[in-house]
Amino acid sequence: MTEIVNADPAELAKFSDLAHHWWDPESEFRPLHQINPLRLDWIQSHLPLAGKRVLDVGCGGGILADAMARKGAQVLGIDLATKALKVAQLHALEAQTANVEYREVSAEALAAEQPGGFDAVTCMEMLEHVPDPASVVRACATLVKPGGWVFFSTINRNPKSFVMAIVGAEYVLNLLPRGTHEYLKFIRPSELAGYCRAVDLHLVQTRGMGYNPFTRRYWLSSNTDVNYLFATQRA
Repeated sequence: MTEIVNADPAELAKFSDLAHHWWDPESEFRPLHQINPLRLDWIQSHLPLAGKRVLDVGCGGGILADAMARKGAQVLGIDLATKALKVAQLHALEAQTANVEYREVSAEALAAEQPGGFDAVTCMEMLEHVPDPASVVRACATLVKPGGWVFFSTINRNPKSFVMAIVGAEYVLNLLPRGTHEYLKFIRPSELAGYCRAVDLHLVQTRGMGYNPFTRRYWLSSNTDVNYLFATQRA
């Protein structure tokens, strides 16, 4: 029986076309490089990564996966964008990053293969790019050990997020390539919380992320109107 892959071919092509820019901090991926230290510190505030087995779902070119490995975690990054994965693998070789590997496999397929195989799972800036985000959340819950952590980040769906994340980020400030996001794929925190409750992921903390276009500074806050993060723990 053929596996139905929870991915949009147009989304995979979009990120594959940009793959050679992943590790250029002044490229289209500059925002990811800028928010990565924030994300990493936030994850570590819940779970010190040293010695932990961690899965990064939708790892792209490996920006977060590489950083977590450098904190001492044993990291597996997975994605379905072939070119981005090759960039991640090449960067790991060039940077001599230990304890990180990459695989082209869906979260759902890996969940069937390695249930309860990880101390933590990260799924950052990925849910808003797939046809069925609830399926990814379910797979993440299956992949983490009981008591383990699953971290999500995505974008809220409301008029403010449309103005900020699409009009502002893609068309006015040119922080991201035009067409990076589709408004109807954005996910309200209440919706993500529902997906988590349905698979016994307990929501421990919600944080928002702010940005000042004049100073180019990002920070975590309590405002979840646009970008937000969930720290959840499996029952």
